[in-house]
Amino acid sequence: MPYRHFKHGLEVLTGRYDDPNAPGDINHFQALSSALAATVGMGNISGVAIALGVGGPGAIFWMWITAIVGMATKFFSCTLSILYRGKDSSGKIQGGPMYYIVEGLGKKWKPLAMFFSFAGLIGCTPMFQSNQLTQIIRDTILADRGWLGYDTIYLADSALTVTGFRLSDIIVGIILVILVSLVIFGGIKRIGLVASRLVPLMVVIYVLTVLYIIFNNLVDVPYYFSLIVTDAFSGEAAAGGVLGVVISNGIRRGAFSNEAGIGMEAMAHGAAKTKEPVREGLVAMLEPAIDTLLICTMTALAILMTGAWQLSDVDGITMTAVAFEQGVPVVGAYLLILCVLIFSITTMFTYSYYGSKCLNFLAGAHNKHYYNYFYIFTIFFGSITTIDMVINLIDGFFALMAIPTMTASILLAPKVMEASRDYFARKNRGDFDHY
Repeated sequence: MPYRHFKHGLEVLTGRYDDPNAPGDINHFQALSSALAATVGMGNISGVAIALGVGGPGAIFWMWITAIVGMATKFFSCTLSILYRGKDSSGKIQGGPMYYIVEGLGKKWKPLAMFFSFAGLIGCTPMFQSNQLTQIIRDTILADRGWLGYDTIYLADSALTVTGFRLSDIIVGIILVILVSLVIFGGIKRIGLVASRLVPLMVVIYVLTVLYIIFNNLVDVPYYFSLIVTDAFSGEAAAGGVLGVVISNGIRRGAFSNEAGIGMEAMAHGAAKTKEPVREGLVAMLEPAIDTLLICTMTALAILMTGAWQLSDVDGITMTAVAFEQGVPVVGAYLLILCVLIFSITTMFTYSYYGSKCLNFLAGAHNKHYYNYFYIFTIFFGSITTIDMVINLIDGFFALMAIPTMTASILLAPKVMEASRDYFARKNRGDFDHY
């Protein structure tokens, strides 16, 4: 049903139905931009590279599956985030899984809502983003110039390490903490404003760069699409040649990329200014299509076409950087750095809002600001730790967040269908040509 109304979701996004007097903090476009600031991010760049490096080309097929299913789950979870908005301890309207669990299922389900919020305190941290941004700066800009890069740290001057950590990582981590702090302490309105301006820019730059690589290798597109599909069921290119590795990596990286069913996206859309829950569900449904079906696929093709995925000595964001450097000589790596910088920082903006909402639910509105102090610490921690530790930690807490989100979404699905039938019946009667 939601797929049939994809076009209407785009109409809502244009602002035609925006109601300035509706409850909420941000309009539909800002809500989508805030959510995309988180979903269109490092999962599309380094997440795809990790999927290819471990699971081979077939992992991309399973990322597509998560997107197709995810479009439906996002429609349901984000419709619920408006349908069952609650109030925090200060009386302010809030949305998200923790609120629609309590408001929709009843007070007896509050432990499930608290479980989601506890998991969200760690799951909503930006360790992956800061880790991968630090890695690309270290592996391209700093390493190329021998300034606090690999050569300097490991071969020349051991004094440039601090208790075993690279000084360059520490410096980048501190800079990120300062930049992100300037925005996140301003709340969701400032986050929505900044994200709505930066997200379209980063998508355009990134998409144009990847399209350049694809068009230069256009004749190879059918071959690589065929390779993605055939390898999805053979697993020949996966680590150890195990099909399960292909499927699990594709699904994990797909879930990390579009966040469908995890619950974080419902928190951003729960802040939208609207009285029509179904409209926000339709807007949210666009995210997996933009994020995974479009941008992740383009990234995968660029990495496959340049052969970067077959290099055993690179992983994560560095693999994508190699692909850009080979596909767009001279400027490719620097364009990627620009995109990664915007992708990472805008993601960090949005995740802080998610985590503070979790603490708001657990400890009250008067304490939610304390999360930002923990949050900026995790930015620094992610910058200096290993990618394996970060991925395992975030994957684990994403899985924990999905349990209450999907449990409540399935139980409350009939309410969403009832609201959808009512909304589209009124739309077909022409009851509203605007908000």
